[in-house]
Amino acid sequence: MTGLDISTILPELMLAIYALAALMAGAYLGKDRIAMPILWVSVLALLAGAMFIGLADRPQQIAFFGMFTDDAFGRFAKITILLSGAAVLAMSADYMDRHGLMRFEYPILIVLASLGMMMMVSAGDLLTLYMGLELQSLALYVVAAMRRESAKSSEAGLKYFVLGALSSGLLLYGASLVYGFSGTTQFSGIIQAVQAGNLPMGLLFGLVFLLVGLAFKVSAVPFHMWTPDVYEGSPTPVTAFLATAPKVAAMALIARLMFDAFGNVPGDWGQIIAALAVMSMFLGSVAGIGQRNIKRLMAYSSIAHMGFALVGLAAGTAYGVQAMLIYMAIYAVMNVGAFAFILSLERDGRPVTDMDSLNRFASAEPLKAMAVLLLMFSLAGVPPLVGFWAKYGVLTAAVDGGMTWLAIAGVIASVIGAFYYLRIVYYMYFGTETEGVTSRMGTVQYAALIVSAFALLLGSITLLGIDDAAAVAAQSLVGPALASGG
Repeated sequence: MTGLDISTILPELMLAIYALAALMAGAYLGKDRIAMPILWVSVLALLAGAMFIGLADRPQQIAFFGMFTDDAFGRFAKITILLSGAAVLAMSADYMDRHGLMRFEYPILIVLASLGMMMMVSAGDLLTLYMGLELQSLALYVVAAMRRESAKSSEAGLKYFVLGALSSGLLLYGASLVYGFSGTTQFSGIIQAVQAGNLPMGLLFGLVFLLVGLAFKVSAVPFHMWTPDVYEGSPTPVTAFLATAPKVAAMALIARLMFDAFGNVPGDWGQIIAALAVMSMFLGSVAGIGQRNIKRLMAYSSIAHMGFALVGLAAGTAYGVQAMLIYMAIYAVMNVGAFAFILSLERDGRPVTDMDSLNRFASAEPLKAMAVLLLMFSLAGVPPLVGFWAKYGVLTAAVDGGMTWLAIAGVIASVIGAFYYLRIVYYMYFGTETEGVTSRMGTVQYAALIVSAFALLLGSITLLGIDDAAAVAAQSLVGPALASGG
């Protein structure tokens, strides 16, 4: 271990030290007494990590003999992950406190999950990839089952754990095949094994198993079966986290693996990712129509949106990666706002998630209803909101990459999926009079809702200012792969 290695992993190292220190503090200083302070310090730690990474102006660096890569692509993904985690933690404080769910372990597990995601997006080796993936997953299994008195929460944690273990097994089997046929676990070595541009059958099978394992993590069809139940059963703040940062990390990891290890054969993995994209877009759009629970609806929404993000990746180009990164950043903003609203819904002091409870909500809370309208329209891809430009980017990348059929499928799926977003708006403004629902928001939740809705309006003009950063990030990932002879 050298000084360069330490400086390269400094953000991860500092978060790990903080998480261990917070764990010790909770154990020795009274866990109930300092649970809320730990949450807010964790928010500051995540924000500080994002700021440190964002201000670091340095070229690509490789640490630990190629096992860890620090480049513009990884930094873009890490900032998105950390900001998403900080936002969800901050806006969940009021909810956790009111419903008696505040545990000092909760923010620490979120920090550890974020640390695992940072390892994932900087992985330069299959072993680093797996280590980051499991650190993220083990923390999320626990928080999904945090509400111990709830059968649904226990079911969510168990189902997430069992299917997560299955996906990890498939991923490890793929990694063993790749190692057996390439003789190395390092991405730089694997890409040399396919230098000629043709993929040996053993490596192809290894690639398929790796993609299947990662498709579980990103909720891509047909490996999506855990998502609706886990989203519904988990405490709502946990669902909000599952819908944002882990999705960004998993998409970034797929892009990292495909370009750094298999960048010479985009035609082989592009077809697999295109198939996953089509199935995810259509199942997420069609199956969401019949949902009456808002959290289950958001689960199918996430499946569809991951399909759209995969469209950009399937193109196999720098522009496709750029479009995917922009899409994921905008997706995170939209979901933070949507879940800030979902967190606030209650009736007689109990959380409410059925869609019928939104009937005539706009007459009681016009400003909140307008913010939700903007969020739903953006999720549906209605122009000129930024969600439309996100979809336009990935579909354009597909056309430019010679996959016009995939772009056409995306347009059709988007039209189908728009129904259930618009239905929420219809209920809020034109639904029948029923027993009302109370929207009780803390200051942070209210700020998250209004700021995210405003960002979607502003983003239609400036694209949130992330397009240039995403272009640099995409070039740092795809450029070396193209230069190596792919």
